[in-house]
Amino acid sequence: MFEKRKSLLREYRQLAKLSVPITIGQIALIATGFVDTVMAGRISPLALGAIAVGANLWIPVYLFSVGLMMAVSSMVSHYFGAGQTAAIRDLIKQSLMVSGVLGLLGFYSVRLLSGVMGWVGIDEGIVPVATGYLYAVSWGIPAVCAYLALRFVSEGIGYTRPMMVIQLIGLAINALLNYILMFGKLGVPAMGAVGAGWATAAVMWINLFMLVVYILTHHRYADIWQSEKLKPDWKRTKEMLRLGLPIALTLVNEVGMFSAVGLLMGSLGVIEVAAHQIAINFAGMMFMIPLGISAATTIRVGHALGEQRPVDARFRGLAGISLAGMCMFGTASIMLLFPDLIVSIYSKDAEVATMAVTLLFMAAIFQLSDGVQVSAAGALRGMKDTLYPLLVSVVAYWFVGLPFSYYLGINRAFGPQGLWMGLVASLTLAAVWLVWRFWRVSRGGRGTRDTG
Repeated sequence: MFEKRKSLLREYRQLAKLSVPITIGQIALIATGFVDTVMAGRISPLALGAIAVGANLWIPVYLFSVGLMMAVSSMVSHYFGAGQTAAIRDLIKQSLMVSGVLGLLGFYSVRLLSGVMGWVGIDEGIVPVATGYLYAVSWGIPAVCAYLALRFVSEGIGYTRPMMVIQLIGLAINALLNYILMFGKLGVPAMGAVGAGWATAAVMWINLFMLVVYILTHHRYADIWQSEKLKPDWKRTKEMLRLGLPIALTLVNEVGMFSAVGLLMGSLGVIEVAAHQIAINFAGMMFMIPLGISAATTIRVGHALGEQRPVDARFRGLAGISLAGMCMFGTASIMLLFPDLIVSIYSKDAEVATMAVTLLFMAAIFQLSDGVQVSAAGALRGMKDTLYPLLVSVVAYWFVGLPFSYYLGINRAFGPQGLWMGLVASLTLAAVWLVWRFWRVSRGGRGTRDTG
């Protein structure tokens, strides 16, 4: 028993070593949305609502790109564990080619999605401001896609710190640009929510530039950066798409459900959508903790399988799931104990604050489920099992969660609380289902466990 506990603590340390930089980097990335939300809240509920609606439309496009590029991390982790450096070199070129196409598609998609607002009955005052915000953000999508390709190569080899530093710098730059563009400083006209969109796009390009410079100059990447293959390698591209498309669609299914609930919230009024944005933004920041653990779990499981150690892979996957669950229990406690303090950071509007506190209690309920489901999905990605989680996401989010939200929130007129009940139900179902899947597919491993 003592040896097992010692092995588990050792694995937790390895996961923390990888996940803490990823988590901090992800928090810095999503904190740009936090900064946008807080600054917009100081302008007006209209500006806050416009950013909330706009984010609900462009974030799924971004996360589709994240999901597709996540296949790079899974593939690189296997290659790295097996010592196949040449394969990593070739994959870099293919991932950049795919990211270029993805960036162009994302640019036009974000612009076209502005038309969705009229279909779902978004408040007419919000539509023009949210459209301007979306058009500004769209200019940064090509840059963020290229950044993701390079980021996941680095994470796949177990080097996660550069993105943390870059994204922290990007956060500071975003806050400065928001201050200038949203409030009209240094002679620039005040652009409100639209200014936040331009700041976000600029930071996407700045982050890409910093990562490219770092990779080209740091010795750690010397062996994997240069490749003799200049032409497309369709075999690797096909594998990337085979693994990445299910991941991308899984992320879009989950976040798409959250976005759909956000858009339904927009049909209830400006106060409701502003309160929803506060609660979902804080919950989203807390979600970065298990998301970082999920990415680290993918890397650890992939390395073990690349080294032909399936029992290690199972042990590492279960360790990642348990660590994520414990962390989210802690974040749920913070939401339950200090809701008024959290909400006061975002808005001083009394109506918005009262409703946001109620929603924050509900967000605390699904913290554990959300952490477990994303870490289990990360463990499955490490095993290159990406199609089954897609099936889970379709059933849990679209056949259970969203209909339940609509029924309680709109049909039964329970309002924002009813809409959020569907989120709780779907995430709980996904968590149970994905853990069962990993337990089942990983139990066939045989070998000697080496948890160092």
